Amino acid sequence: MVSVFDTRPCSLGEGPLWHPLRGELFWFDINAHQLLSKTAVWQFDEYVSAAGWISKDELLVASETQLFRFHLGDHTQTKICDLEANNPITRSNDGRCDPQGGFWIGTMGKKAEAKAGAIYRYHHGDLVQLFSEITIPNAICFAPDGHTAYFTDTPLRQILAVDLDADGWPCSAPRVAVDLTGTAENPDGAVVDAQGNIWNAQWGAARLACYSPQGVLLQTLEIGAAHATCPAFAGASGQIFCTSATEGIAPEALTGHDGQTFVAEVSAIGQVEHQVIL
Repeated sequence: MVSVFDTRPCSLGEGPLWHPLRGELFWFDINAHQLLSKTAVWQFDEYVSAAGWISKDELLVASETQLFRFHLGDHTQTKICDLEANNPITRSNDGRCDPQGGFWIGTMGKKAEAKAGAIYRYHHGDLVQLFSEITIPNAICFAPDGHTAYFTDTPLRQILAVDLDADGWPCSAPRVAVDLTGTAENPDGAVVDAQGNIWNAQWGAARLACYSPQGVLLQTLEIGAAHATCPAFAGASGQIFCTSATEGIAPEALTGHDGQTFVAEVSAIGQVEHQVIL
């Protein structure tokens, strides 16, 4: 059963993060430059899109131009490093922390310019570009054993897998894990459950779709918003959230639920979100 978790409509809801020490969901409205929780809104002066947790009170936040520490209590920001700060065309998009404590973050053109973006990993003080010429980076997530990372370039309609070494760095060429090229589905954000199955939000399809690591469709979960953007489990539980967007929907076609954030109980159990190690 899917229900509305938060009624505030986001222009581009993204980046849901369940903080395991706080027992609290955070997410972003990228176009509004906002970080949200159930009880608060934090306003920024540029695009913000994804986060990982550093401590009970601090998040690592990815923005248009940088990665920075953000204190949830006193709202202080401490810059960690630049993120394409000299490229006015791009902004951050999807991101997540890996089991080794590294933070992966994608960038893309603000107008989704073809191949304008990339995927990076921040680990122990270094920001390293992993993949280039990405149009819309999404579905960054990790297998429970820490040996596999997933990502997609949404317009290509394939979720790719790449092997990771002991330190969390890619050590193989990307391969196709989920092939949606013969469908109308657009893979957006994703998360992996404790059994290794991939839960993917699908832009334009009003659903989450769950795939095995071999790419077999196991189940779908319909949500009440056409542009589903990204899921997050409430830690090691069967509760899953999904953000959505009003962006790209004609005003006359909007429903009351477009852009809202949803929650559902599923049979799968999630992983606890990994801590960012700076």
